[in-house]
Amino acid sequence: MGNVPAVLGAMSPDIVSNEAENFPYADRNPYVGLQAVLEGVFGRVLADWEGFQVAPDEILDAGDTVVMLGRYLGTCRATGKPQRPQIVHVWRVKNGKATQFQQYADTLHVARAMGHVS
Repeated sequence: MGNVPAVLGAMSPDIVSNEAENFPYADRNPYVGLQAVLEGVFGRVLADWEGFQVAPDEILDAGDTVVMLGRYLGTCRATGKPQRPQIVHVWRVKNGKATQFQQYADTLHVARAMGHVS
């Protein structure tokens, strides 16, 4: 999963991060602060997914807002099923650091890969 320290370094210490509604890691929304994001999102992703990647297709610069269109890649460790859901990340940036994050994702696709639904 990429360079976690670099990703955390691009975030404000008091970042407010939200996973998509019905996403497996949305149960602790909002994640406030770097430690909450590290443990509640990144730690769980690393535990659940082999070869996890965020694969950007397009990045849109809207000033203080950056939007990434792309997909998640990786194989669920528990089921052996791959994922390739469509995603959108919306980042709010202030003074060069991400202060807010909102994820949008194909939650059904992820739930199927994790074996939560058929």
